[in-house]
Amino acid sequence: MCLVWRRGVKAGENYSGETFFFFFFSECGCVCVVESRWELTSENFLGSVPAYYREVYEAIRCRTDERVQVEVFQRLLQRTDLSKAVLGQIAEHVDSTDGFLSKLSLYKALALIALAQQGKEPSPKLLENCIQEFPKPQLGEPRDLSALRMQPAQEDVLTVSQTLDKLLAQDTVQVELIPEKKGLFLKHVEYQVTSQRYKISVYRRYSDFDVFHEVLIQRFAYRMVPALPPKRMLKGVLTNVSEREFIEGRRRALGRFINLVARHPFFSEDELVKTFLTFSGSDVQTKLRDTYKKTGDEFMTNRIATLAKEYLPADIQAQFSASRELIRNIHNSFQKLRDRAEKMAERSKENATDLLMFGKELSTLGSDASSLPSLASSQSTWGTLRQSLKSLSVEFAVLSDKAAQQGRREEDDVVEKLNLFLDLLQSYRDLCERHEKGVLHEHQRALHKYSVMKRQMMSATVQPKEQASVEQLESRIVQQENAIQTMELRNYFSLFCLHQETQLIFIYLPITSHILGAFVNSQVQGHREMGEVWNELQPKLGCLFGGNNGLRRPI
Repeated sequence: MCLVWRRGVKAGENYSGETFFFFFFSECGCVCVVESRWELTSENFLGSVPAYYREVYEAIRCRTDERVQVEVFQRLLQRTDLSKAVLGQIAEHVDSTDGFLSKLSLYKALALIALAQQGKEPSPKLLENCIQEFPKPQLGEPRDLSALRMQPAQEDVLTVSQTLDKLLAQDTVQVELIPEKKGLFLKHVEYQVTSQRYKISVYRRYSDFDVFHEVLIQRFAYRMVPALPPKRMLKGVLTNVSEREFIEGRRRALGRFINLVARHPFFSEDELVKTFLTFSGSDVQTKLRDTYKKTGDEFMTNRIATLAKEYLPADIQAQFSASRELIRNIHNSFQKLRDRAEKMAERSKENATDLLMFGKELSTLGSDASSLPSLASSQSTWGTLRQSLKSLSVEFAVLSDKAAQQGRREEDDVVEKLNLFLDLLQSYRDLCERHEKGVLHEHQRALHKYSVMKRQMMSATVQPKEQASVEQLESRIVQQENAIQTMELRNYFSLFCLHQETQLIFIYLPITSHILGAFVNSQVQGHREMGEVWNELQPKLGCLFGGNNGLRRPI
């Protein structure tokens, strides 16, 4: 057996040419101490520590780091029942950097604690005289020490620290139609996409959005990716929507899609989104696919993907089920609100048409140049009234314009905001289905396949078979075990992402106040503008017709 010691050893450093003491134990029990110069790494040192040291280290180290927090180490010292003076001496001999201890620094501290508990002075010089395994400190069971572990504030990776205002301020992307261009055989629609964040405009076709959506789903399979609107009207489906209305509706839907993506806290900084919003080359689709190939999916790039289980609350499934049911009810209610808002906007447009037609009919009536018969011409005022009707069509045209503006406000400010939130809610439902039908289903199928292989293996051990076939089956079982382990990690990461995406839904819920505010403001403005025109029209009727002539005074 051989032990090696040198003071001040730090992990990862090279100590070529330094002096070390080698302790050799012969078969007869004699000890030989040899002073030599040797190149030392942390691996050489680790062989001389007890297993207890490693267990303590695993219990208190950071879950996402190879180091131990100084705060955690201080708590560990409090368990030693040593005096403050002794604890201060130990702390002086332990190196720390940026508030953390390395693994070797902790091992050194544990040895000093053990020496102090034996009544000796905690000095590194004493460790040089250790001819056996370093002494074991009295700190209790390692598993009980895990309670001392404290994650840094930034390690609260499960919580989405965002507000609605911050999300909305992340970016605003305008999607506008540009004049149609004709391709080789068919004309196609092109869009100008302008990002306020990047201050750039690029041109995109629907197929570009389609490829972007495809690679976004591949990159962020465990996140809410809004759906795209259909490329064209479904054939064979009865609809009153014209092609022009369909194209406008698709433009609006594409605008909602790209804004939700550009504001998503986990999408907004990704290279895929930046490429779509800024790349002005000739082939953005190839650029998007190449960008995805370089990065891979989120599970491969997220630093805590394989540790997701440690961050999940114990009742994650119960929380998920309750949140999903609540969000389903919210989704249904918002759909009804949107349907009502659409009807109100449609009625405003119909009111605009009716007012315009009403004014035109008055104008037609007033333009009638037919002469009155002799029996009505003596006392009838119709001739004078008829001439006055013609001028009223101007006021009704203004009323029609105000009603049309009201309809557009209701559509742009109210219906569009409702549709934006509904698109997000629908993407959450789609995500839940992907989790259940994708990750969970694949995991269960892999477990079934593994159980079949195990039965085959048991059968092979009972019934003699060729060695090559048995080894091949063993190899397949090992591969399947690895696949199951990966699927389990992905399943936990999927739940981790679902937990965050659920938080994002609740962060968006205050958009309700934005929608109600827009609705009230549109009604106030619309009624005020219409009321002003009606009020201007009322005295004109008195001048035109004289007396009350149908204008009743309030009772």
